[in-house]
Amino acid sequence: MNLLDRLVMKEFFRLFFTFIFASPMLFILGDLTDNLDTYLDRGLSTQQVLMGYVYQMPLFISWGLPIAALIATIFTVSTMTRHSEVAAAKAGGISFYRLYAALPLIGILLTVSGLALTELVPIGNRLRAQSLGEGTATTRIRSDFIYRDLDGRIFGIRRLDVQGAEISGITVEREGDEPAVPSVHVFAARATYADSTGWTFENGFLRLMAGPDMERAVKFGGLRTRGFTESPEELLDRQKDPDQMRYVEMGRLIQILQRSGGQPRELMVERAQKIAIPVAALVIVLFGAPLATAAPRSGAAYGVGVSLGITILYLMLFKVAGAAGSSGALPPLAAAWIPNVVFFIAAVVLISRVRT
Repeated sequence: MNLLDRLVMKEFFRLFFTFIFASPMLFILGDLTDNLDTYLDRGLSTQQVLMGYVYQMPLFISWGLPIAALIATIFTVSTMTRHSEVAAAKAGGISFYRLYAALPLIGILLTVSGLALTELVPIGNRLRAQSLGEGTATTRIRSDFIYRDLDGRIFGIRRLDVQGAEISGITVEREGDEPAVPSVHVFAARATYADSTGWTFENGFLRLMAGPDMERAVKFGGLRTRGFTESPEELLDRQKDPDQMRYVEMGRLIQILQRSGGQPRELMVERAQKIAIPVAALVIVLFGAPLATAAPRSGAAYGVGVSLGITILYLMLFKVAGAAGSSGALPPLAAAWIPNVVFFIAAVVLISRVRT
């Protein structure tokens, strides 16, 4: 790392940290303005509200990270251009690409940090919900639904009680390839769940059918089956809001809903965006650096205006593409990544036109 790299990084992080530490206060003020009456009506104490915002800090920082990266990039490049530092570097035989080679590396670092934050945000959101007493009225009962596991078995569940960790009335069907693989039918009056053992069926019958004249029936007091390991919470339709679920948790819920016959497109888009949004920090750095050279004598007003305009456009693309993915007009993965693809192509075009 030479002197120019250290100069670029110093200027970038000076601006980046200034905004990233200031942005949570902006989000808090906005949220407090919108929800102050709600907090007062619910009788929440000042301590509860403050702790709720403390738990939301990872979320606020993750929101501000791409914006802070864009502002820092725009102002770093435009300031160095305006002060003739870029011209001096070119006169010394250093191209634009080499001068700002540190910026893509910074973008990768910010992307990794953003991915780490996405795993912390759901934890903070859960703690905030507990602190503010939210979600306490969510139903803990689900009745009369079908669930299909990875092995193709179909579970018909009459009543699921999450609080009691039990099922009342459950049937299991597995279609076989008779006579080599017998078909299976299980009925149990009750099933209970434990973290260590999973589900245990109680007081039921097991039928094995290997052909027209080959059938056996067994009465059991207790039976365990492999593959049916989902907890009572996971068998609910949407036991948590997406913003309270980590990437793996969302993936498991998507599989459960798909095996139950659902089409959780919105949830699939939101899971894909957990990766796409942090990557936006890298894309936005690549896009902002050549864009800042378009007006070499511009001042702070230009930098602020460009940053706000790009941020609004980026958010609009995420909203529009996300809505298209949720409705089925676009595949969920494509809907989550279209904004990054569009801005990355624009970044390549801008970089190719920079005078080196």
